[in-house]
Amino acid sequence: MALFGSDNKTTKSSKKIRPTVVRTQNVAKELMSIAKSNDVNVSSIDFNILEVQTYTRVNKGDKEVDWEEATEEELSELEDKGAILDKNFQIKQMYEIEIFSKIDNDPYGDLHLAVGANATKCKIYLSIREGSKVSFNPRFEEELLILINKSKVRANILINIFDEMLADEISKIVAHVRVEETAVYDKSETHLIAEAYEPTPTTNDALIFHYDKKDTINEKDKVDYANRGFIQSVHKDELLIEYVKIKEGKPGRNCRGEFMEPKEPIEENVPTFTTDDTIKVIDSEKNIEYRAVENGYIALDGTLYTIKSDVDIGEISFKTTGSISAGVDSDVNISVKETDAVKDAVGTGMVVEVSEIDIDGNVGSNAKVTALKANVGGQTHKTATVRADNLQINIHKGKAYGKNIHITRLEHGEIDGDRVDIVQAMGGNIRAKEIEIELCGSYVHATASRLIEIKKLQGSENVFTIDPLLKKSAQDGLDENQDSILELANAVKNIKNEIDKYTTLVKENQSTYNDVKKRLIHYKKNGVKMPSSFVKQYKQFKKVQEHLVTIKREFEVKNDQLTLLTTKTASFQDNIFDARIINRDRWIGHNEIIFKLVDPPIEVSLKPEEGSPDKIFAIVELEDGRYEIEAVKE
Repeated sequence: MALFGSDNKTTKSSKKIRPTVVRTQNVAKELMSIAKSNDVNVSSIDFNILEVQTYTRVNKGDKEVDWEEATEEELSELEDKGAILDKNFQIKQMYEIEIFSKIDNDPYGDLHLAVGANATKCKIYLSIREGSKVSFNPRFEEELLILINKSKVRANILINIFDEMLADEISKIVAHVRVEETAVYDKSETHLIAEAYEPTPTTNDALIFHYDKKDTINEKDKVDYANRGFIQSVHKDELLIEYVKIKEGKPGRNCRGEFMEPKEPIEENVPTFTTDDTIKVIDSEKNIEYRAVENGYIALDGTLYTIKSDVDIGEISFKTTGSISAGVDSDVNISVKETDAVKDAVGTGMVVEVSEIDIDGNVGSNAKVTALKANVGGQTHKTATVRADNLQINIHKGKAYGKNIHITRLEHGEIDGDRVDIVQAMGGNIRAKEIEIELCGSYVHATASRLIEIKKLQGSENVFTIDPLLKKSAQDGLDENQDSILELANAVKNIKNEIDKYTTLVKENQSTYNDVKKRLIHYKKNGVKMPSSFVKQYKQFKKVQEHLVTIKREFEVKNDQLTLLTTKTASFQDNIFDARIINRDRWIGHNEIIFKLVDPPIEVSLKPEEGSPDKIFAIVELEDGRYEIEAVKE
């Protein structure tokens, strides 16, 4: 905020000047001139406003007319007549002032006032600086107005116009000083004392490409140069492009009386492109919006913007496309055509996230592919990761996650899914609810919660495990359940002890209670005042009985909850008795079958003998409470 302040610094010279009366339009300039001609510092002189004359005129185009003095009534009518915002209207003030040397012991020397304005000078503020000090006197209100007006005219701010709120602001200041008698300002204050007509700025046209999302990068953040926005995914109803139309500004006039004419708007971004029916055009008074009709990615074919869902590319690599992060909900489907066995269709370190992806070739090292549906026609590197609800991989060496996963050949890769189907397993780790392997080689570790089925076994050193807590959610559920069981069991035990204690107390004092009760009934019937000791005994015993009823109810509720949670824990294990490990072929080499129980938390294992005809295995509970893995019928 620009400041035009009254300067209360001590003068550098004690030289006095002769009081001089001048008539001027520019008070600040006149003060400088007088100070210079008298060889004194401008800060050592002061002035009084003797008379203010306001002049107005309305020019006729380029032809200027004579100035006419305006009365107070005419000034108050300016706003009603609308003349103030007429560019041909002009206003000025002439001041008759008396200039003289500043007096010593100025009563307002410690009141540090300053008048400031906003950039357009349409709003004028009075600031009282922190540390200011002033004492009340009968003429304070009048003299404060004089001080403010003097600061205004020094800054070429018109007085007695645009300042309707000044009287109220002065009243607030005066009221504060009157109450305090000597007011000391611990912090600065600002008051709006004049407000003219702020111009409305002109708006030039603009073309905003909202779809071209650029994430803000902090200095500490690492720039991902691999993600270059090869595909700009969009969602239905998303604002893609916006054309902001020009808007002509409105004129204003500031507190100096200056007319403020807005600039002519510049129109240079009118859209030259077209759209098809995949993009909705909404034309309004202020702008034109281009919104997506469907999910997909935005493409520019020549001058035509459109939304597409399918894209065919040769490869996804740092050199060509960079990473592609459209999102699994984007409806973007990518087909990657590179099939060279010694090249990667999805290159090293690439991150791909789309709705569907069909990769004809290989997935390179440290690549990450995420989709709802994915197909890899080549092989995955041992450090590559592929995630999809429905996933098919030809040769898998990396990590695969999904719901329904089909692998043609597993070569020491990792798989985690719900339903896993493998044609040939040559080593690897598999975790799923159900696992089916057509041809099982060696060093396969398969863990399922329901079923493992081997059609043909040609290797050894395999471990097949049934674990009802295979999934983390099941393990978390069991842990939470067991914590709740422990807490409830302790609560039930404590309540049971309390019930036993209060039951004994009631039994031991029942006869005394009955006797007291009879006596109290007798006293009441005969209108005799009941002894306070009897009343106290009766109330105490009554409270014991009521508390016993309450804790018995609480015991029933918590015991029912404990039974429910105990049953729930048992249900975690019930599934294991229905689980099966099946080998449709003969057993060869060294292989192991494991069943993991929940309660008790033990593992039961079996190593089928080579040549064994047993095919279907389950865990059973023996009469003595032990558990064994046995061959069962299908």
